[in-house]
Amino acid sequence: MFVTLVVPQLVQILRTLVTSGYSTEHSVSGVSDPFLQVQILRLLRILGRNHEESSETMNDLTVLTIMDIHSAAGLRVLAVNILGRFLLNSDKNIRYVALTSLLRLVQSDHSAVQRHRPTVVECLQEPDASLSRRALELSLALVNSSNVRAMTQELQGFLKSCPPDLRADCASGILLAAERFAPTKRWHIDTILRVLTTAGTHVRDDAVANLIQLIGGAQELHAYSVRRLYSALAEDISQQPLVQVAAWCIGEYGDLLLEGSCEEIEPLQVEEEEVLALLEKVLQSHMSLPATRGYAFTALMKLSTRFHGDNNRIRQVVSIYGSCLDVELQQRAVEYNTLFRKYDHMRAAVLEKMPLVERDGPLVIEEAEESKEAQLSEATPIPTEPQTSKLLDLLDLLDDDTEDAQHLAPRDPSPEGALGHLLNLPCHPPALYQTLPPIPNLQVFEREGLQLNLSFVRPSEIPALLLITATATNSSGSDVTHFVCQAAVPKSFQLQLQAPSGDTVPAQGGLPITQLLRILNPNKAPLRLKLRLTYNHFGQSVQEIFEVNNLPLETWQ
Repeated sequence: MFVTLVVPQLVQILRTLVTSGYSTEHSVSGVSDPFLQVQILRLLRILGRNHEESSETMNDLTVLTIMDIHSAAGLRVLAVNILGRFLLNSDKNIRYVALTSLLRLVQSDHSAVQRHRPTVVECLQEPDASLSRRALELSLALVNSSNVRAMTQELQGFLKSCPPDLRADCASGILLAAERFAPTKRWHIDTILRVLTTAGTHVRDDAVANLIQLIGGAQELHAYSVRRLYSALAEDISQQPLVQVAAWCIGEYGDLLLEGSCEEIEPLQVEEEEVLALLEKVLQSHMSLPATRGYAFTALMKLSTRFHGDNNRIRQVVSIYGSCLDVELQQRAVEYNTLFRKYDHMRAAVLEKMPLVERDGPLVIEEAEESKEAQLSEATPIPTEPQTSKLLDLLDLLDDDTEDAQHLAPRDPSPEGALGHLLNLPCHPPALYQTLPPIPNLQVFEREGLQLNLSFVRPSEIPALLLITATATNSSGSDVTHFVCQAAVPKSFQLQLQAPSGDTVPAQGGLPITQLLRILNPNKAPLRLKLRLTYNHFGQSVQEIFEVNNLPLETWQ
């Protein structure tokens, strides 16, 4: 009885000493009363001996103590193994503590945490939403080049049955892992197709553009891709991202559907009329979004140059939509009808296959099983609204010094626009550069648990280039959704803002959002940065505009 009463009190005292601020009179090298902490640990060791309830009360705190101090590697591995055993405990709170602690440790002790991957994957099936979310975050953090096939298969199985509120995070995590660790292009394409088929509208906004870019760059897989997508579209036209990619692919490579069998998959016999009928079905479906109809309409027009039959059916469809209530479709129909009537001799040239968008350089190069190397190119996001309007909107908001703020980088820069070619520099991530001495990180924003931190890297081979990684974290109890970060710099700088890793910052310290800013400062001028954050939190829309003028001197000198 005495042990049961005393142990919780001692644990609370120790937890307070470890987590709260320390007073000057009790501080020893920044540690709050270390002698008292040692005595409490020794007493807990005695009180917890052969006493299961007391041991469970103190175990999470003692493990965290091992991980937070500069302990031997073997002791840290032991602590990770103890946390792994906690995952098998029947108590939900203990399992949650174990998952949260392992998530904190996965970056510093990845191999040790990796040993418990099967147990972590089993936790995905937890009925408790908080446990399954933590298990998902940890599972995604454990994916690497050696286990990407097995882990992706497990995560795709979870995606089929996971709760709706986890589906977007799961789909986004799978897509990010595939972009980073895909062993081959074919595997990458298959993985994205399965996610699009399963997750539907829960996928990231840029998933369509990413897959289009990937297929366009894999010439040897064009026939395979168009057959896979045609079959998927014939089965289900309700999944809008999948329908958009399929329509684009059929419009570009529809002629390959008619060439008979493909070595990659089972033979598929398709007639021209069947393809046209399927695209018309998409156009007429009440489930099709306006953007989806636009993809299908353009695909029909392109097939007028890919197919060798009579184009009367396509002409009739174009003529019908010339009076469509949707202004976008109406405009396209009028233009396509004019192309048929007045410029038919130019139609084949105008509607030829889209050239592949060239990139500045590869992002990541991974070892492949079926080929020596599989190069993953930076994906091309399709803007959902005109980028020029975004630029003018923010500059209007920053009109107190509009002349000084020359470049604004939107969230999803298009490589074909001016911002896409703003910096004619390689797109390598910071880890691939030889860097100058480290620069301290900087917290620039905090509100209701949402924090934005900046970390800095200056490549030694390009001293005028500054790479800033913006990391958004959320310690509150509510997810931050529709998170968008935009930036402006003085006119003597050049700025390019890469696409973010997502637009939702999960609650309770979930996986953060990261975004890369590349700033060219040829004159080594003092750096000022204006940021605009927009997001939804606790059911409210929030917009914050602020200037960061306390950047470390090392970022520009």
